[in-house]
Amino acid sequence: MAVTATVRVMSAEEIAAKAGGETPFLQLPQRATLFAERAMRLRQLARGHAMEDFLVFMADLAQAQHTRLAQFPEVPLPDADALDRAAERGVPPLPASEWPRDAAWHGVLRALVADLREKAPAGTQPTLARLETVDGEWLERQADCLLTCVMEGLDLATAPLVAAALQVYWVHMVAAVVQRQSRHPQGGQAFGRIDDATACPCCGSRPVASITRSGGELMGQRYLHCSLCSMQWHMLRIQCTHCLGTKHVAYQSLDLAGADDDSASRAAGAAVQAETCDDCGHYLKIMHSDREPFVEPVADDLATLTLDLLVSDTGLKRHGVNLMLLFGEPEPPPGAP
Repeated sequence: MAVTATVRVMSAEEIAAKAGGETPFLQLPQRATLFAERAMRLRQLARGHAMEDFLVFMADLAQAQHTRLAQFPEVPLPDADALDRAAERGVPPLPASEWPRDAAWHGVLRALVADLREKAPAGTQPTLARLETVDGEWLERQADCLLTCVMEGLDLATAPLVAAALQVYWVHMVAAVVQRQSRHPQGGQAFGRIDDATACPCCGSRPVASITRSGGELMGQRYLHCSLCSMQWHMLRIQCTHCLGTKHVAYQSLDLAGADDDSASRAAGAAVQAETCDDCGHYLKIMHSDREPFVEPVADDLATLTLDLLVSDTGLKRHGVNLMLLFGEPEPPPGAP
């Protein structure tokens, strides 16, 4: 039976010594490849997996997101003054719970449904058919629930599809704002640090997981991956992603540990682990790209649901959310009702 293994976290001094230079705070979502790479990773993980059908469906959904992102229409964006005001207040400039949504995302949702209808499993066909007939008011209520992490009134069957359309919408806005700012070098950076280090500096959403990046000067540096807009922001690995504490952070993984040296080594070197904190009682998964170069936060989080179940059995609560598979009660973002 699989058990968990605890792994020591490097000290702040060790991390600094390995960093070798200043670490960029943000890693922007790559519009041209984000959802296509997610789809490929999901298909890779699906082969022989106990959740194969679900992961394949999620791969088809991610591929449809890729197509619809490339065709997303122009929508209102925060202007330079709005970006400056958000920076001064230390809040995200595209707040998920407050941004006045353009109805363009409704069309994206219906297009995603149309893209999926032909190959979707029989069990999902009624849900897809229902989404073809719902009105905009209902969609906005569902979006409100999703973006404020309010489970009451949320239709769990349609939630991943509604969330997928909202992800396309927010990734588009992030990319469009960055592109606009790049044309005006004197305009400053579009996004930066906010007061809440545990929330996305772009939209204020919680992370789905964190990932260590292994390219260039970023060897071993940890970034949190936003569950909505896919922005990644840096946080030292010594810190808990929920309470920012440093005293009782540990890694746990799915593997046979303690039976022999080889199994303990596999547990310590797992590509996906749960980073736990005894101080606040929360955890969040961490993915290591140096151990698995194709790891993708949303895809690998879905494929390691068993790790969530085992860690949750110890009484720890997950910090963050995967909008593609909601279970339990997600922690609300700052300021949510």
